[in-house]
Amino acid sequence: MGDLWPWAGLALLGAYHGLNPGMGWLFAVGLGLQERSRAAVTGALVPIAIGHELSVALVVIALGGAVAAGPAVLVRSLGAIVLIGFGAWKLVRPRHPRWVGFRLDRRQLTVWSFLMSSAHGAGLMLVPVLLGLPASEPVGARAEHPLLGGGATGMSWWSGSAAVVVHSAAMLAVMGVVAVVVYDKVGLGILRRAWVNLDLVWAATLVAAGVFTLFT
Repeated sequence: MGDLWPWAGLALLGAYHGLNPGMGWLFAVGLGLQERSRAAVTGALVPIAIGHELSVALVVIALGGAVAAGPAVLVRSLGAIVLIGFGAWKLVRPRHPRWVGFRLDRRQLTVWSFLMSSAHGAGLMLVPVLLGLPASEPVGARAEHPLLGGGATGMSWWSGSAAVVVHSAAMLAVMGVVAVVVYDKVGLGILRRAWVNLDLVWAATLVAAGVFTLFT
């Protein structure tokens, strides 16, 4: 069970990102309403997920390079400080990347999603979970090139790649369900009736994750 919790955590964080309107489903529904087409909604989901996946992948690669270059304890402490600092900054200045209009092709939509996910610190939130991933490789794979230093506390290139896929797949699944349900059944009026400041919740969660990483 100890080896399963990081994967469950990655999937749950992906589901949370999928629920957050700022991560993409609101934009997808807006496209659908503008074009009066459910196909426009579903067609926007994959580019949004790819942009999110690229943002998360950059954090995985950077974290792997950091642990390969220095002690894992130091990297954990620095990661915690970055999480706390970024979360505090988002509490003070909850700004989003600006993009003009809804007329975006798939490449532009992917870039928009990448910028939005990066601005939210989506990949940073995964740092505590990534540090808990096992270093095991699939049977027959070579383990000479660990991503996070190898050994019992590091993760391999395979597990790092799998982490990105698991997280992004969970996000895409939840985001897709929410976008279609809102477009077909609920409507954007739900944001006025059941409004929650998810930016505030997200920033506070980043700070909490940093504190958790620092003291565990």
